[in-house]
Amino acid sequence: MTVDPRAALDRLVAALEAHYAAVVGKNGEDDPAVDDAYDVLADAFEVYDDALGTVHGEATPFYLGEDDEDDDEHDDDEDEDEDDEDEDDDIEVVDRV
Repeated sequence: MTVDPRAALDRLVAALEAHYAAVVGKNGEDDPAVDDAYDVLADAFEVYDDALGTVHGEATPFYLGEDDEDDDEHDDDEDEDEDDEDEDDDIEVVDRV
C-alpha cells in the first residue's frame, strides 16, 4: 500500500509537535511519554521518507541510526569514541548522490 506523501508529511509534523510537547512537559529523566513520542516520531519519519521515495523518487537528507542496545557489533574503541558525542543524536544528515 502506497501512502500519500502529503498525508505522511502532515503526520510527521504532528509527531514533531507531539515530541516537542512531551520533551517540554516531561516528568523526570525517564518519562515514558518522551519515549513514546520518540517512537511515534521515528515511525512517522520512516513512513514519510518511504512515501516520498515511492511516489516521487526522492529522499530526505536524514538517516535514523540504530539503537546502541540493538547493535552488538560495537567494540570498546567505538564505545569510547561515542561517549564524547551527543548520545541523543540518532539522526544523521547524509549527502545526496
